[in-house]
Amino acid sequence: MVINLIIFIVGLVVLSWSADRFVYGASALAKNIGVSPMMIGLTIVAMGSSAPEIVVSATASLAGNIDTAVGNSLGSNITNIALVLGITALIKPLLVSSMTLKRELPVMLMITLLAVYFIDDSFLSRIEGIVLMTLFVLVIAGMAVLSFTVDKNDPLVAETETEIPNNVATSTAVFWVVVGIVLLPLSANFLVDSAVEIARHFGISELVIGLTIIAIGTSLPELAASIAGVLKGEDDLALGNIIGSNIFNLLAVLAMPGLIAPGIIDENAAGRDSLVMLGLSVLLFVFCFNLKGTRRITRFEGAVFVSIFLIYQYWLFA
Repeated sequence: MVINLIIFIVGLVVLSWSADRFVYGASALAKNIGVSPMMIGLTIVAMGSSAPEIVVSATASLAGNIDTAVGNSLGSNITNIALVLGITALIKPLLVSSMTLKRELPVMLMITLLAVYFIDDSFLSRIEGIVLMTLFVLVIAGMAVLSFTVDKNDPLVAETETEIPNNVATSTAVFWVVVGIVLLPLSANFLVDSAVEIARHFGISELVIGLTIIAIGTSLPELAASIAGVLKGEDDLALGNIIGSNIFNLLAVLAMPGLIAPGIIDENAAGRDSLVMLGLSVLLFVFCFNLKGTRRITRFEGAVFVSIFLIYQYWLFA
């Protein structure tokens, strides 16, 4: 049991580190070949923040652990909003000023509704996986187009440009891309195997292990990035990372079990977890587009998110 815990922690650290190195290398490489910083931010960086979840979901699906894969997708979105965004807002209220984010929020909400609909029958089919992956490709294409049309005065533009690595040799960028490609699936394999063993040892369902320690673990990079962002005054970038990550978690991450291991999933995913995720997504939309027109996520609202997260965790284990 102790060995499995050590393997899980090491696997999580390597997974997060390799995802960061992959994004660093891919962003630098894209910039070196002339891709605009905004396109890099909306596509490569956004996808990179969900890379751990995508690889973990694919690995779990290949091993036949469909509930772990589904739990990772739903749990990551719940954690991103309730814990990551909640803690970030407690540290410093977030001002939502980017028009880009105001367009992405409704998209996130619609995709969340679609995911809830797909899960509602406690069965994830290959057709549903194909639909989700097709939408993922379309969203990436849409973001690429959006990067050409976004207002240059949009605060997200300046915030994104500061995060793109500069003066990185192409050979160095390629090296880090290769490192990420090799270590991401390798570390994910050890992470999933050890997590399943931990779940069995404590008598916890594979769904719950995906919703909790795997989801929280793979969301830690978003927490670090969001806190660093708001401390530097990059509120829109911090919120944008969460919105982008949640969109990709439901399209690319949830698509994996549908494509690789379609079948019956734990009924709690439909009757409990997907509804909690939907409720939090609606609440985020309301907080960002409130009737007062302030468009700010306050410390009180951050406390509401964190409280919901703690209650939800108690609900899962009690």
